[in-house]
Amino acid sequence: MTEKLFDTVLVANRGEIACRIIATLRRMGIRSAAVYSDDDAGARHVREADVAVRLGPAAPRESYLKVDAVLAACRSVGAQAVHPGYGFLSESLDFARALDAAGIVFIGPGMKALELMGDKIRSKNHVSSHGVPVVPGIAEPNLSDEQLIAAAAGVGFPLLIKPSAGGGGKGMHVVERADQLPDVLPTARRVAASAFGDDTLFLERLIAVPRHIEVQILADTHGNVIHLGERECSLQRRHQKVIEEAPSVLLDEATRARIGEAACEAARSVDYTGAGTVEFLVSDAAPGEFFFMEMNTRLQVEHPVTEMVTGLDLVQEQVRIAAGEKLDLDQGDIRLDGHAVEARVYAENPARDFLPTSGTVHFLQEPSGEGIRVDSSLLPGLAVSSSYDPMLAKIIAWGPDRDTALHRLDAALAQTVILGIGTNIEYLRLLINDPDVRAGRLDTTMIERKLPDLAFRRPAEPELIAAALATVSDLAAPGTRGSSDTSPASSGVASTASSPWRRGDGWRLGVRAPLSLVFAAADPQLPDDVVTVRSGAADSAADAAAADSAVSVSVSVNGGPERRASLLRDGPRTLVTVDGVVHPLTLVSVPGQGGGPGVLWIADAGYAAPLRRRTRTELLAAERAAAGRAEGAADPVLRSPMPGTVVAVAVADGDRVTAGQPLLRVEAMKMEHQLVAPAAGVVSVNLRPGDLVRADQVLAVVTPDPEPAEEESSKEPAPRSAATSAAGTAEPLEGAGHAGL
Repeated sequence: MTEKLFDTVLVANRGEIACRIIATLRRMGIRSAAVYSDDDAGARHVREADVAVRLGPAAPRESYLKVDAVLAACRSVGAQAVHPGYGFLSESLDFARALDAAGIVFIGPGMKALELMGDKIRSKNHVSSHGVPVVPGIAEPNLSDEQLIAAAAGVGFPLLIKPSAGGGGKGMHVVERADQLPDVLPTARRVAASAFGDDTLFLERLIAVPRHIEVQILADTHGNVIHLGERECSLQRRHQKVIEEAPSVLLDEATRARIGEAACEAARSVDYTGAGTVEFLVSDAAPGEFFFMEMNTRLQVEHPVTEMVTGLDLVQEQVRIAAGEKLDLDQGDIRLDGHAVEARVYAENPARDFLPTSGTVHFLQEPSGEGIRVDSSLLPGLAVSSSYDPMLAKIIAWGPDRDTALHRLDAALAQTVILGIGTNIEYLRLLINDPDVRAGRLDTTMIERKLPDLAFRRPAEPELIAAALATVSDLAAPGTRGSSDTSPASSGVASTASSPWRRGDGWRLGVRAPLSLVFAAADPQLPDDVVTVRSGAADSAADAAAADSAVSVSVSVNGGPERRASLLRDGPRTLVTVDGVVHPLTLVSVPGQGGGPGVLWIADAGYAAPLRRRTRTELLAAERAAAGRAEGAADPVLRSPMPGTVVAVAVADGDRVTAGQPLLRVEAMKMEHQLVAPAAGVVSVNLRPGDLVRADQVLAVVTPDPEPAEEESSKEPAPRSAATSAAGTAEPLEGAGHAGL
C-alpha cells in the first residue's frame, strides 16, 4: 500500500451505507466528508463524519441527486475523491463525468462500464457477444407498447417486464398471460420514468423456480480481475432482496468456478475497475445452467456477507483501486471461510401489506455477540423520514456452518429492539425459521407463497395486554388524572410510578369490580381488543405501587377465560408472568400530542407493537360507523396507508366503479401503492397527481350500489380489511433509495 491515498473523501450518500463507508475511511486514516438534506441534519452519518455539508431540502432531487450541490460540497471541503455508496448517484454516468471534469476521483468503475452496464438492453447484448449466457427475451431500444406486445408471443409467458435503466429489481412486473400485458405496460413505463428518468422497457422469459445468485468481483486499473465467490439472494419480496447469504448451498465447486469466471469475463468486456456484482438467474432444477441478468457497477447492500466469509474490507479495496493501487490478491488466494447471512431491517408494517412506516426512534437496542455485525443508521431520538428508502439497518451473522449462522442471526434479531416505528423484525424471524429456508430450498417466488401462512402475533397477546395495563396511566391525555407521573418520552422507559394501581388513578387494588378497557395497535386498520381486568390481592395500594413490588391481576381478552398475571419492573424491562411463564418485555410510553391519547410500545423477542387505549369518542364513532352499514359490508372510505404523494388518479369524481377497480396510486419511501374500490358504486374523489397526503387521510369514498332485497340471504360478506381494499399492489421505485439493491 502506498503511503498516501486521499486526504479527504466525500461520501455522497446517507443512512447505513454512509456510516459504513465513514468507518472504513476512519480506519484508513482518511478524512471523511458527509452530505445531508434538511431531513437528515441530525442523522447518524452526519455525526460520525469529520465534516458535513448541507445539500438542500428533503426531496432527493433537491439534495442527494443534485449533482451541482454535491460538486459544490466537494469543493468546499477539498475532497479529492467521492464514494457514492449505492442508490442515488452511484451508477450515474453524468455524475462520473462531472467529477472527472472537476478533477475529482470517482470511487467506482470507468465511463465505459457505467455506460454499457447501466442499460440492461445494451448490457445483455454486449455480454452475450462475449460468451456469457443470457435469459431469452426481447431487448431492443425504443420499443413501443405495441411492439412489445407483438414480440411477447415469441418470448413466451409468463414473462417479466423490466426497465432498461436502473437496477435492484425495482420496477419489474410479472405478466402471467398475454391479455394482462396491455394494462401493465403503462404502469411499468410510469414507474421507470419516475424512478430512472427513462421509460425504456424490455421483456424477459420468467425462469421457473429461479434462484438469484450474484458474484462479487474486484478489478484494478492494471488488468487484474478476480471474483470473491457468490451470494445467494433468492429470498425476495416483490423483487426486493430480504435475506442474503454467502456462499450459496446450491453450487458445487465446479459450478462456482464456472459462474465466477463468467462474471470476470463480463467485467473484462467493459474494462471494469473497482468492486462490482454480476447477477445471474440459476435454475433450481439445473444448477449448472445460469443466465446473466445485469451487472451492478457499485457496492451492493449485501456486501457484508462476502466480507464475513473472505475477511476482506470491500470499501477499503475500492479506495485502494481508485487511488491506482494493484490488487494484492490473485484468484488462488481467495478462500471462503464458514457461512454468513444478512437480514435487512426495514421501516414497514408487515400486518398492512408491508406499507412503509415513519416516526421517531424512542428506544434502541442493537444486538451483539460472537459472529454478529450490525450496519445501522439508527440512533435514539432519530426521526425516520418518509422521503427515503425504508431500510434502517442490516444484521449479519457469521458461523462456521450455515445452521450456526442462521441460529445466531435468529438470536440477534430477537435481541433487536426498535420502538417508535414499525419494523419487519418479527417477519424476518418467521422467515429464517421456515423449514424450507433452513433446508436451503430457496427460490425467488418463495416468500410470496409463504406469506399467507406466516403467523404474525396479534397486538392483544395476553402477556402484552397485561404489560400494557401496567402503565395504562402513561397513556392518558395530558391534564388527566395520573398523567403528571408520565415519564418523558426521551427517557425511553415508561415510569414505574405511574401504574394504574396507584392511589388517585381511579382504580385501586381490592376493588373487585372489573375494569374494561379497549386496546388495539395504534393503527385504525387493525382490530380492537376488549380487555377486562380484575385487581389482585395486595396488602395495600401503596405497596403494590412501589417500584420493587409486583402487581397481580386477572386478565381476559375478548371474553376469553381469565388468566392470572403479575408484573414487576426490572430496569428497562417489565417482567410479566402469565400462567407461570415469565416474559421479559421492553416498554416505552410515548405521550400523545395535542391532547390525544399516548401510545405504549411493547417489544418481545423481535415482536413489537404500539398499543393505546381507544377513547370513548373513538368507540362511539366506531359503533355508529358499523351501525351505518350492513354487517360484513366493506368500508366505503379509502384512507391513505401512509404519508406520501398521489402519483396517479384513474377515475373522476362521480364516476361509477366496480369492486376492485383501481382508483389511485400513492407513492412513499420509493414504493407505489395502488388503492382499489372496496365495492361497486359511485366514487367521490378530489385529488390530483402531485397532491401530498397524510397517513389515514380520506382519499376517496365509494357510495355503494343498493343491494337487491332478494339477494340479501345469499350475499357473501365483503372483506372489511382495509389492507386488501386500500393497498392492492406496491411497485418499488429507484433513484432516492436503497431497498432491493
